[in-house]
Amino acid sequence: MTQETAPLPMPAASVSDEALEKAQKFIEEEEGAANHFTGWRAAFITLVAVAISAFHLYAAYAIVPTQMLRPLHVAMVLFLTFLMFPIARRFRHRIMWWDVVAALLAVAVVAYLIYGGDDFTDRNTTPNGWDIVFGIALVVLILEAMRRTTGWIMPAVTSVFIVYALIGPVLPAPWTHKGYEVGRLVGHLYMTLEGIFGVAVDVSSSLIILFTIFGAFLQYSGAGKFYIDFSFSAMGGKPTGAGRTVVLASFLLGGPSGSGVATTVTLGAVAWPMLQKVGYERNAAGGLLAAGGLGAIISPPVLGAAAFLIAEFLKISYLDVLLMAVIPTLLFYLALFLMVEIDARKYGMGNVAFQKADTLWNLTRKYWYHFISLISIVVFMMMGFSPVLSVFWATAVTLVVSFLRSESALIPYDVFRGRGPIVPQLWNSGFIKAMSAGTTGVLNVAATCAGAGIIVGVVTLTGLGLKFSSIVIDLAGGSLILTALYTALVVWIVGLAVPVTASYIICAVIAAPALIKMGVPDYAAHMFIFYYAVLSEVSPPTALSPFAASAITGGDPYKTTMQCWKYTTPAFLLPFMFVLDPAGQGLLLMGSTKALAAANWWSIAEVTLTAALGIAAIAAGFQGWALRKTNALERTMLIAAGFALVYPSAIADLLGVGLVAAALGLQYLRGRQLSVGADRL
Repeated sequence: MTQETAPLPMPAASVSDEALEKAQKFIEEEEGAANHFTGWRAAFITLVAVAISAFHLYAAYAIVPTQMLRPLHVAMVLFLTFLMFPIARRFRHRIMWWDVVAALLAVAVVAYLIYGGDDFTDRNTTPNGWDIVFGIALVVLILEAMRRTTGWIMPAVTSVFIVYALIGPVLPAPWTHKGYEVGRLVGHLYMTLEGIFGVAVDVSSSLIILFTIFGAFLQYSGAGKFYIDFSFSAMGGKPTGAGRTVVLASFLLGGPSGSGVATTVTLGAVAWPMLQKVGYERNAAGGLLAAGGLGAIISPPVLGAAAFLIAEFLKISYLDVLLMAVIPTLLFYLALFLMVEIDARKYGMGNVAFQKADTLWNLTRKYWYHFISLISIVVFMMMGFSPVLSVFWATAVTLVVSFLRSESALIPYDVFRGRGPIVPQLWNSGFIKAMSAGTTGVLNVAATCAGAGIIVGVVTLTGLGLKFSSIVIDLAGGSLILTALYTALVVWIVGLAVPVTASYIICAVIAAPALIKMGVPDYAAHMFIFYYAVLSEVSPPTALSPFAASAITGGDPYKTTMQCWKYTTPAFLLPFMFVLDPAGQGLLLMGSTKALAAANWWSIAEVTLTAALGIAAIAAGFQGWALRKTNALERTMLIAAGFALVYPSAIADLLGVGLVAAALGLQYLRGRQLSVGADRL
């Protein structure tokens, strides 16, 4: 999910406009290089975007049939995408005639589908000429929309899958299949709910866009500014205060953002001068900022767009997905906090005073209601509301509580008092901006979901998922640990080329079956894939978050990426815990609320504590610092202990605890020897 980045909450004089502009380019790589219009064009785009948001809010509360909602969603997304994203950079900030033609063709394709009714869907196996023409047109439009919003890689990957479906008989074993003619393929992709209008578009039309609207309401009501100010006031002053501020603020900003790159840039412009002041070198600071931004994708209550797809694929409630994410998220931020603590000692950081927006008490007293907006989603879900209705009412809550203070009101007080021109005030209000940003912020994800629908349709039609899982299991020789390792590599490699959402969708249908065949519960397999899909945010050549952070800090992009890996490595060993042994599944709180009620709480606590100790050991090993600077032996022991502790078995845990104790004992004795030597001198 992506949003327009809200105005920065504090002056960032030490960050040059050139650095911010460079960082913005990395956001455009993720979200596309959108046009920026003025005059009637800007008004028209805003009006269309607001209308689309209003339609989806209506669809959340009222009943819009699935067979209409999904195609209409795709038509609206494509229509606005072709007007907002140019065919090439040299045509930016203009609407060309071919953009208008493409936008109107997208509407015509869906209008033809809806007008056809049941007769249209009934002939999906034997489509007529016009069905094929419109179906091919829709596929081409989706490929072009993805190219405009995310670049060439995703359309190229999607095209490979289309070619695979067409040339099945000529492929070598075990990839061969009977092959499908263009008409049969188009009928499956365009005329059923198993292709383009499948699960991915279902989630995009019913959940992702609603959460994007909710995030925009939070941003424009000032919640994003409050979360950063709150973090600065809560964590400032101590040597670790700068790093702690980044960690806490990134967690809070994950709610209204859900985008790793946007969170990194928004926070980095504010926090980099502070990190520099306490002694962080450029690459280390950029790595920490990117790692914090990455947390936005995996942090409840919003997570990233792929989390909604997990719920849909598994046919479980979104609340269950939130429960599964709680402990891994806490452990992720534990790893970051430990890294920050070690940084303070490793780099010899001192206390630093930085400008605070206000005291913690005053900030909380004035703007406490922003926390209500953030947690209201979970509250509504616990009350039994569906995820769609929960985010609908949470958005309404955000709108209502924004009026508690005039500066956060999404609609100016003067509109209700009848002061001044009402229409211009309303048009320029935070409400209209949030409604517009809610739609424009989802365009790249929605286009990707439509393209991923093509991939899923090909996989289900050809049986590629079963073929691929058999290949992986055979290659692993029936070993679960090797199957998990190969699956992680596949997800990681796919994630190098495509965004997180697309990476998860592709691997959920081709890689997850391998783990499930090996006895891993489906929810654990999908969470495993989700976490490794997130690695695409910190892995070259698509390491957009570290690259954006390096643009702000002035560091080297690849050195910054390696620093980000250092900060995130401990947490990303966790997914192996919940696929290699049933005990490790306790980290996911057993995957459902019913199972949670009967769960062995001691087992969950035990596996959580060993995971935390393993993360601490790996953090110390990768940083080369525990009680003091480690030598080669101590560092090796700590890293080995960390790997042992994240493998959920009694023997591995005993080995890990023993290695940690031995390493710390060696450090203690070495410290005593140094102290005695100093006294003698």
